[in-house]
Amino acid sequence: MSLLNDAREYLRIDVTDTSFDGEIQDLIDAAKLDLISVGIDATMVSAETDALIKKAIITYVKAGFGYDTDNMPAFDASYDKIKTKLMNTPDYQGV
Repeated sequence: MSLLNDAREYLRIDVTDTSFDGEIQDLIDAAKLDLISVGIDATMVSAETDALIKKAIITYVKAGFGYDTDNMPAFDASYDKIKTKLMNTPDYQGV
């Protein structure tokens, strides 16, 4: 399953509904760039196979998706915690 499909499921959007794909993909791309900008291995981020990296990306998407800002601070905080863990774990560091 693609990360875009995973994001749709986490956002509680029917996986066949592609009407939000542009916004979701932009958020996925922004999350990847953010992780890479803090030193996370770009190859690991691009591979989209590591569970912790996928969780970080999906959490970033949940924080920024749509206009429902009530839960945004909680998702932002969760994303920052996962990102910090990735930044402080040698296996995730870029070369």
